[in-house]
Parts: sequence; structure tokens; C-alpha cells
Amino acid sequence: MTEVHIVRWSVADLALLQQLNTPEVREHTGGPETDEQVLARHERYLRGPGPRSGNMFTVRLPDGTKVGSVGYWPREWRGEPVHEMGWAILPTYQGRGLATAAVRAVIAEAAARGDRRSAHAYPSVDNPASNAVCRKAGFTLLGETEFEYPPGHLMRSNDWRIDLTGRAGT
Repeated sequence: MTEVHIVRWSVADLALLQQLNTPEVREHTGGPETDEQVLARHERYLRGPGPRSGNMFTVRLPDGTKVGSVGYWPREWRGEPVHEMGWAILPTYQGRGLATAAVRAVIAEAAARGDRRSAHAYPSVDNPASNAVCRKAGFTLLGETEFEYPPGHLMRSNDWRIDLTGRAGT
């Protein structure tokens, strides 16, 4: 099994966020953001748990190399309080199972909070890699949906759900 560590987002992680802001990484999430948008995102991540900031982590290899980001944040989905999950891995590290390992680790973090029964991920229907991460991490595909991301833009997404109850520490 691929080993990664997730480490809470810190001031030192701005460079990673800038590295993840490429057409290749952001192809399915509205494209690269402006420098101002990246800085604003970094500031939200630093604020920590909250509706638009979430619980964000860097994804690191055992030697400490930062290879991506992963996180979860509260939202309401179809009348139910849930966590939404998202992730990004630098292109040179994609295809190695790192995203799946990071998502599994963040599922355990979200489950340990005990404040939501489930988490969802909403990758574009045109993003085979992120949909595969959902499947490999144990999510159940509920079907296609229209999802607003980035704000003001509707995209065709798959709605993946995972039950968080009984998963703390997994």
C-alpha cells in the first residue's frame, strides 16, 4: 500500500498551492486561478476549520516531500449536513496511488470528528482519475449531478458518498 502523511496546512504551504495552480492540475476545476485567488485560498486554508476554509492538509511522502493537497469541509447537500472532500496531486507524482492514500487518510480524520454521517466528493464526469480515486477509496457512486464549481459555474459531476460512521482511526 502506498504510504503518505497528511499534515495540517501551514504558512509554508503557499508555494505548494502555487505549484498546484496549473492548467493540467486544475483542468476539471475551472482552470488556474489568479495570483490573488491563490493567495485568498491559502488564507482560507490557514484559518482552518470553517465553511469555506475546511480542514486542509498537505500530502507528503515519507521523506517529507510535499506532493499535493487534500481536505474536507462542511456543507449541506440535499438537506443533510455532510463533509465535502477534495484533493490535488502534482503532475509528476500522479498515477502512483498517492491521491487514494491521502483521501483514505482524510476520511479517517473526518470520521474522527464525528460531526457528519457521510462525506461526498463531486469530481467532473470527465475526470477519470478523480473518479477512480473515489472508487478505490471506498466511496459509492450515487449518480450524476449538476454541481456549482467554481462559484457561478455549473459542471456535470459524479456524486460519490462514503459513510463516516464507524470509520474513525481506519
